[in-house]
Amino acid sequence: HTHSPSWRYGLAGLLAGTGVVLAYDTVRVQTIEKTSSLPIFSQEEVTKHRSLQDGVWVTYKGGVYDITEFVAMHPGGDKILLAAGGALEPFWALYAVHKQEHVLEILSEYKVGELSAEDVKKQQAVKSSDPYSSDPERHPVLHINNLKPFNAEPPPEILSDSYITPSAFFFKRNHLPVPKVDPASYQLSVEGLPGGVLTLSLEDLKTKFSKHTVTATLQCAGNRRSEMNKVKQVKGLNWGIAAISNATWSGAKLRDVLLAAGYGPDVAKWACHVQFEGLDKDVTGTTYGASIPLKKAVSEEGDVLLAYEMNGEELPADHGFPLRVVVPGTVGARNVKWLGKIIVSTEESSSHWQQNDYKGFSPGTDWDTVDFKSAPAIQELPIQSAVTTPADGAVVDRSAEEVTVKGYAWSGGGREVVRVDVSLDGGKTWQVAQLRTSDKGQAPEPSPPPGQAWAWKLWEVTAPLPAEAQELEIVCKAVDNSYNMQPDTVPPIWNLRGVLSNAWHRVKSGCLAPM
Repeated sequence: HTHSPSWRYGLAGLLAGTGVVLAYDTVRVQTIEKTSSLPIFSQEEVTKHRSLQDGVWVTYKGGVYDITEFVAMHPGGDKILLAAGGALEPFWALYAVHKQEHVLEILSEYKVGELSAEDVKKQQAVKSSDPYSSDPERHPVLHINNLKPFNAEPPPEILSDSYITPSAFFFKRNHLPVPKVDPASYQLSVEGLPGGVLTLSLEDLKTKFSKHTVTATLQCAGNRRSEMNKVKQVKGLNWGIAAISNATWSGAKLRDVLLAAGYGPDVAKWACHVQFEGLDKDVTGTTYGASIPLKKAVSEEGDVLLAYEMNGEELPADHGFPLRVVVPGTVGARNVKWLGKIIVSTEESSSHWQQNDYKGFSPGTDWDTVDFKSAPAIQELPIQSAVTTPADGAVVDRSAEEVTVKGYAWSGGGREVVRVDVSLDGGKTWQVAQLRTSDKGQAPEPSPPPGQAWAWKLWEVTAPLPAEAQELEIVCKAVDNSYNMQPDTVPPIWNLRGVLSNAWHRVKSGCLAPM
């Protein structure tokens, strides 16, 4: 078939995951006559068509579609190729658009046949046995770093648009399938204390313990890993600058729950760690696990929560429903979701993610020489900042004579960001950005007590464009109240897992001369 641009752009909304059917108003709804004369293909035949050379075929609800022409002309073709040779259903669910039936009309223009009944049954069986088949729907604006398990980050400019990150846009970091948990039958067990095992229902946590609310930023250890990949390839998801988000969390204090379970001064003499186990598990039944120091867990100033609310609503499935640990100031990996068990212990968690991951090493350490036992598990994270707008590669209009730069800054361990320096010329000259702890027009958050600055600061600076500059190299660096500063380059902090990436953030933007 030959398809008009409006039809092709309409399909882009479905396949490229924009969440928008482009040129919708100009797309004509055409009635496609169903025909029984289309050939029947096996899944084996469909699978052979996974490239532009061999053709790009997909299946959807038993139909076979040849979308080669569309992929060839569309700049998002690489993403569409993820579905090539297979079923469109997972992508349809992931990149849901509002006018699905309308887009199906567009898709039907590319139909070339029917999938054999036998293979349709196989697809349905695979779907039901897929441990990720019951994962929740996600907002299509998220940039996906991995589909199964789901890991995604929002467009950076969204972060600086809102001091509190909406839960739909909050970065998603899952290690395993999202478990389905019935809140009515949910139970949390607390073990390792003199009183024996304490079992609590969700209702117990909500009614027997005071509710506390904390605004805290969570950041993945691999945030900005992509910059380390540019120096030398590392192992890990290729996160950009948006594996960090800020939310308001509410729940019971972990300290209060531990006290109710029998914690006291005698326990502090022998116990050193508090372990957490999630309800998410792999095919062998192994659950996600992590631990934090006991001192952080029981400190009145530590603000560790067993959270059942996020941004004033019940926890979304991707963020740990019905209960998760929120450990303010600590790397995201210790903020265990879908919490099932708490263990007070002399030892750290034996989990893979505590013992053999989320640790930092020298740039000279490689996979032949690394000894994970030689490095401590990451807990508090270092000072961090990044430019969210303008985006790297964006063009700045010179006729405006000035540019507004925005971003975020945060430091682990409750250390407060006290300054962000911004340069438009690669670090030759600097200006101090204005910091904010709320959205514009709203009252700022009260200053946190020393050591309890759990939330990020958004920052902004408007500066004149350097005279005659053809390109801007925008750089930002933050300073916390311990005067910790970001390193200026990535190579000295490079490590084989690509964690703790916090060098000066650099963005290059072109300057468009006035017409």
